[in-house]
Amino acid sequence: MLFLKGKESCIMNILILGSGGREHAITWKLAQSSRPLKLFVAPGNPGTAGVATNLPVDPLDFERVREVILANSISMVVVGPEVPLAEGIADFIMSDSALAGVEVIGPCRAGAMLEGSKDFAKGFMKRHGIPTAAYETFTPGTFNDAVSFMRRMKPPYVLKADGLAAGKGVLIINDFDEAVSELREMLGGRFGTAGSKVVIEEYLRGIEMSAFVITDGISYRILPEAKDYKRIGEGDTGKNTGGMGAVSPVPFASPSFLEKVEARIIKPTIEGLKLEGIDYRGFIFFGLMNTGGDPYVIEYNARLGDPETEVIMPRIGSDLYDLLEGVAQRDLASRRIEILPDTAVTVMMVSGGYPDSYGKGFPVSGVENVTESIIFHAGTTMKDGRLVTSGGRVIAVTSLGPAMQEALDKSYSSVRKISFNGMNYRKDIGSDLKNRIV
Repeated sequence: MLFLKGKESCIMNILILGSGGREHAITWKLAQSSRPLKLFVAPGNPGTAGVATNLPVDPLDFERVREVILANSISMVVVGPEVPLAEGIADFIMSDSALAGVEVIGPCRAGAMLEGSKDFAKGFMKRHGIPTAAYETFTPGTFNDAVSFMRRMKPPYVLKADGLAAGKGVLIINDFDEAVSELREMLGGRFGTAGSKVVIEEYLRGIEMSAFVITDGISYRILPEAKDYKRIGEGDTGKNTGGMGAVSPVPFASPSFLEKVEARIIKPTIEGLKLEGIDYRGFIFFGLMNTGGDPYVIEYNARLGDPETEVIMPRIGSDLYDLLEGVAQRDLASRRIEILPDTAVTVMMVSGGYPDSYGKGFPVSGVENVTESIIFHAGTTMKDGRLVTSGGRVIAVTSLGPAMQEALDKSYSSVRKISFNGMNYRKDIGSDLKNRIV
């Protein structure tokens, strides 16, 4: 049955697009709604299968997505990953007369440009006075200008591929000659079309965190903030990953700092989107740097982060569907959001060799023994009736506690109950935040 305003007794069918821990966390939270919902996930994973119906559909196959929307009388589509948004899934659904009345939680292609183009995002911030690092954008034809620009900069040098590069398109390099060499490779096609333009920006010193909002294009509600851990090794060493863990709330994000974030970054972003005629309905992720107590935007994402979603969702005490309905009906300003005071901690269990090459298909055991934490599946599948690994990031273990240490203890206790061949995880999630206030 399609969405009918005022018909709260009708079952509302919702489709969540994606297959990772983020989508499992969103589905898990929606499954707790007091409203009569029927949830579908495409393609989903063994975790989402426990609270929803999985559909074997690639989110980038828009025609198949259309088919399952019609076949299952879907009234709302929640888009998890960034690529379908950048490819225009929201535009596709909203422009199809057969899908009239289907609401999309996720921005149109123009709004997804906040994440899909670093050059667009930096220009947007400049136009609307949103604090960010100084920058310039270069193409293969302006390579020599880029080299001259870097000569005038102080290292380290920050090079960003303009387009989506699966989280691998940002390089921070201390040596000038190495930076020039890397720039040549980026502009030469290392990241394909994503690197046809490269943003070079000043390096901001400080400590990172992320803020999140949901917006109906008119108003917004602020979600819990979080800090994630990208490096594979303890002490933030080694290669970047999709995320090895996360913590929420963030101890150094004081009320006064968060007030600056809202006044200087969130409000100007929402107003800027309206001024530019971009009808943005969905989530916005603000990657921030706390520099001397002042917030600067490192990047935007046009969706929720992963593994940040795995600590955000457990801290939302109110009904998530009510917020999504507020986006659909464009009355989000009247919707209540409750944030729980507890600390949430996520520890990501990953495959051996990740983020480089790694094996798949290894049996996962012990998940059924975890009772004090929430298990979000990230890279698992079922094979011959057994749970096995299918990705680099395999399982996110999330725990709540009145203090960070209690949540950490729960998560690490749960991690030790789970095993698979080559299993790896960071043992220092949150250790840099203990007793830290910036």
